[in-house]
Amino acid sequence: MTNNSKAIPVVAILRGLQPEEACDIAQALLNAGITMMEVPLNRPRALESISLIADNFENKILVGAGTVLTAEAVVDVSNAGGKFIVAPNTDVDVIVKTKELGLNSCPGVYTASEAFIAIKHGADYLKLFPCDDISPKTIKALKTVLPDSIPLLCVGGINEQTIPPFLAAGADGFGIGTNIYKPGISVEDVFKNAQSLMACVPKRIL
Repeated sequence: MTNNSKAIPVVAILRGLQPEEACDIAQALLNAGITMMEVPLNRPRALESISLIADNFENKILVGAGTVLTAEAVVDVSNAGGKFIVAPNTDVDVIVKTKELGLNSCPGVYTASEAFIAIKHGADYLKLFPCDDISPKTIKALKTVLPDSIPLLCVGGINEQTIPPFLAAGADGFGIGTNIYKPGISVEDVFKNAQSLMACVPKRIL
């Protein structure tokens, strides 16, 4: 997902994003240094928002879909211009279809067993979810056994306080939702939130 970036991956999770605001929100995030954006499919008109961002920010923003639960949904995202697929779970059919279409796969995992199943079937990234109650010790233990070539992204409860200890434990990146964006928030506040969070994320070659 970040082959041309030296920054730790930070994915802005834009749940509830409306097409009418998609480009303004995307520009605010880009201005704050975020170039990866996920629009979850479990809200109306998500595919429209993905298509708008893909069309208007080509080569500047990598946009994909979250909460992708079926292989059919993967096809829909690909047709809309999405470049990566994020799921809350480890679904082999979703991973396989994602790779068939040449997209990046980021399935959700919570255990080492799920992680290795995902890797076996072609996952490019792993989404450790939910991280709200996960300690840095758990991340460190998982990173001890997982291959270095597969980045582990922490999702759930990510904020300015959790980023430093998670990084110290070996986390490779983050997916951040309501602490960056929630429906009804202003473009200005999205920029401020993103800027504050990105200040906690150092540059690092993966």
